[in-house]
Parts: sequence; C-alpha cells; structure tokens
Amino acid sequence: MHKDAAGTTSFFESFRALDERSDNCEIVICPSFINLETAVRATRGTRIQVGAQNLCWATEGAFTGEVSGPMIRALGCSHVIVGHSERRKYFGETNESVLEKTVAAIDAGLTPIVCVGEHEKKNAGKALMEQIRYAIAALSHEQFARIVIAYEPVWAIGTGETATPEIAAAAHCLIRGQAESSFGKEAANKVRILYGGSVKPDNAKSLMAEPSIDGLLVGGASLDPVSFGAIVNLSTYRASRTSSVSYAKARVIERG
Repeated sequence: MHKDAAGTTSFFESFRALDERSDNCEIVICPSFINLETAVRATRGTRIQVGAQNLCWATEGAFTGEVSGPMIRALGCSHVIVGHSERRKYFGETNESVLEKTVAAIDAGLTPIVCVGEHEKKNAGKALMEQIRYAIAALSHEQFARIVIAYEPVWAIGTGETATPEIAAAAHCLIRGQAESSFGKEAANKVRILYGGSVKPDNAKSLMAEPSIDGLLVGGASLDPVSFGAIVNLSTYRASRTSSVSYAKARVIERG
C-alpha cells in the first residue's frame, strides 16, 4: 500500500529507461487498485505487464469494497496476486478462499500468481504441502497450466532475513514435486515458481543461480526503480522460464 498516482507515474518514468537494457525476463508490476489505470497507461507500448494485488472471488454483486477479475482485466491488466501472506495474515484468507480466487482469476482471463509459504521454519514442508493440497492441487489440469506459483517464507518477509538459496531451492523442489504428483511431470516442469522474501539486489543473483528458482517476487526493493531495475537486469535470468514480479507491498513498483 504505497504511492499515489503521481508517485506511480514518476516510478515508471525512471524504471522504463532502466528496463530498456533488459529483455531476458518477464516483468509484471502490481500496484494498488487505485493506481492500476495509471500503471497501464504508463506501460503502454512497453513489454512491462501490470497486475493487481488481490481480487474478489465473485464476478459481480453486492460485495461492497471488492474488485472483481473482469474489472481488473477490463483495465488492461494481465495478472493478479492471490493469497499473499499479508492477505492471509491480516484479512483472514484461507486455502479455500485462495482456491476460489485463483479460479475466478483464470475465468476472467488473468494469470494468478498464487502464493504459498510457511510462517515458521519448523515443519515448513508440512505447511507447504497442506497449502498446495487445498489451494493448488484442487485445480483442474487446464487451470493449473494457467498459474504462476510464488513461494514466500513468511518468516523472511520484511524481516531482513532471507532464506538461503539452498533453503529456497529445496522448497521449490518440494513444490514442484507436489505439482508432479497432482498434474504430472510435464505440467510440473512447465509451471514457473518464484521466490519472494526480502529479495534485494545483493541476494537476487545467488537466488537466481539456483536452477529450481524461475523468478522473483520482489517487495520493498521494488519501491525504488533503481533497486528494482538492478534485479530485473540480472544476467543470471534464464530467458526461457523466468519472471520478475514486483509485489508491492509497497510499492513502488507499484505495487505500488
């Protein structure tokens, strides 16, 4: 929940010039709802895509304060974040509601970035498997082919503590293994799994050096266009499968 329309415009004015140096990763920027239109306008004619930070599971109706997938899509957005840890922590989102929102996003023609992650290091595998079982494995094969998964260890978000590349890689392998059990090896190999959790320019390269990590979900570091640009322009990105998503908790990036 950062930046107004003017701040969003200023961010993109700076970031667009930095982004012109990189064409080896997919970039999605997810601002707050009130800045989506500004972001779409600012990225017109570029390869930068825009997404929302949340959506309602319903298409329309008496849901005061909510925003639906079709509304987001109509603005020109391509993605939406679903089940972010802060939505789970502060707004009571459950695995069941995450599943409903994921399906709603797909039905609206959006690509859902579905977030999973443990709150504590202890029993991390068990927590991840439960989230995947109820929030992802219940999708159809066709629906699963439309999503991106983001692994965010909650204990590493906003704390300055980052999962080591080895810890992150192990979690990604677990997630991909569970995906293979539910949807088959080919589908599991194709799904992109991003890492999010105190990602910064100084640790992004080592994280992206892990073959199991396909991209990054960037929070606070995306508030500054120079900082986010440094992450986007990493030479370690694998062009065939990598996404760099700024999530904005703050935002700049609008997530911004």
